[in-house]
Amino acid sequence: MRIRVVSSREEIFTLNPNERIVHLAFRPSNKDIFGLVETCPKIEVIQLPKSYMATVSKSIEMFLQIQRVQLIEGDVWGHRKDINEYYAIPSSVIEKIKEMKIEGKSTEEIEKKVAREGKLNPGMVAYILTKETPA
Repeated sequence: MRIRVVSSREEIFTLNPNERIVHLAFRPSNKDIFGLVETCPKIEVIQLPKSYMATVSKSIEMFLQIQRVQLIEGDVWGHRKDINEYYAIPSSVIEKIKEMKIEGKSTEEIEKKVAREGKLNPGMVAYILTKETPA
């Protein structure tokens, strides 16, 4: 699973329309979010750093809900955009999530443990849990 890291407004309009998970490494305006959803119609998740989450307007939150796009707080730890524009979630983390699900662990328990060990936000772990593991 890959997260497309976007570090500037100008990059939004050059994105592949098939992107599903995008991390915005800048403080987006309402116009930026609208542009992102328009450019990437298949988008499922927008991830923002914690400090930027507080500045997202209620109207954008509602717009994203209507579009069925999750807004998740989180970071891409240690990622260097100049080397690769994608942050890859290690397959070992996804395997760990699948194992814990098979063991019958609760969703909250999986989110907490994997978030701590895998340096992922619990919201992203929850997304992986719904996408990668069958119900």
